[in-house]
Amino acid sequence: MDLRELDVKGRRVFVRVDFNVPLEDGKVVDDARIEAALPTIRLLRERGARVVLGSHCGRPKGERNPEFTLLPAVERLRTLLGCNVALTEDCVGAPAEAAVNALGDGDVVMLENLRFHAGETSNDPAFVAQLRKLCDLYVNDAFGTSHRAHASTAGLPRLLGGGAAGLLVQKEIDAFQRVLHDPARPFVAILGGAKVADKIPVLSNLIEKVNAVLIGGGMAYTFLKAQGIGVGASRVEDERLDTAREILKKARASGVEIMLPSDHVAAAKFDRKAEPYNIAGAAIEDGLMGLDIGAETRRRFAARVESAGTVVWNGPMGVFEWETFAEGTRAVAAAMARCAGMTVVGGGDSAAAILKFGYKSDVTHVSTGGGASLELLEGKRLPGLAALEGE
Repeated sequence: MDLRELDVKGRRVFVRVDFNVPLEDGKVVDDARIEAALPTIRLLRERGARVVLGSHCGRPKGERNPEFTLLPAVERLRTLLGCNVALTEDCVGAPAEAAVNALGDGDVVMLENLRFHAGETSNDPAFVAQLRKLCDLYVNDAFGTSHRAHASTAGLPRLLGGGAAGLLVQKEIDAFQRVLHDPARPFVAILGGAKVADKIPVLSNLIEKVNAVLIGGGMAYTFLKAQGIGVGASRVEDERLDTAREILKKARASGVEIMLPSDHVAAAKFDRKAEPYNIAGAAIEDGLMGLDIGAETRRRFAARVESAGTVVWNGPMGVFEWETFAEGTRAVAAAMARCAGMTVVGGGDSAAAILKFGYKSDVTHVSTGGGASLELLEGKRLPGLAALEGE
């Protein structure tokens, strides 16, 4: 259901948000996730809803732990909204019920960390029933947790017979629907990161949809070795070599171009201060490990990205956290920014990279959920989205 279709005035609306934000000394150091939820919260307030926010923070493993309190997030939210936002003593039970029942139209309350109860992650029916006492309607605006079948993402909306996607979640759905089902051509996928295993389902699904796949990062060395190319001491998943060969074969049969690194930036050890070696060819000599794509690969990848009608990117091209080995990922981010087509960054490290290099505002969409976006690219139905339909 569209959020704008809900009759929310005077009703208690449970909004699952993702305020699992980085903290230092009890203060929020990156409020992007809080800011991302503001449009939904403001819309509900304007329409007279009694807004009940629920989120997790960290991994308290089902026990109350002051280290993971949502108080810092609430303090930041108060500033951003310009209004009082109470934080309940607990997310269920008498304190929470009293706070919710005291709400007036347009008021906002934040429930304390949902994961202080083991029933949240286990989707325990008894815990779901307790949450149900706090609301009349349900809205999911936490895309980053929508791939988890937890009490607040799947159990509660299912018990309520469904719910609505928040403005943030709807934006995510629209972006990935367009990428996967109506992409402008050429459609290019960029995949990186450390492990082939993490991206096999994505590759298997996208091979049938894209025109080209650009593979970098640690996973590229497995594909190179699968073709008989030496990769030195680079990280390789030997147990995935046959899988890599099957993917390459499937791509050839489908007419999909697979682009792999033709040169590298390597080092003798995995260390931030390691001396970089520019490797001119596709093969890496013994004793060296590839930690980034080389200059020629950067040019090839950038040209393919810039001429695309649709690009989706998931995974860095190297160890971008270390400046010596960041150029490949920076080059891809810059090419995404220059592309005139639709450009989608699939959360996680890719989102961190596009932000680090200053190109976030130059791409069409940066996902707020690494794991959730990965599962959408795999073709999966997310539990948190299916539950909105009562499934």
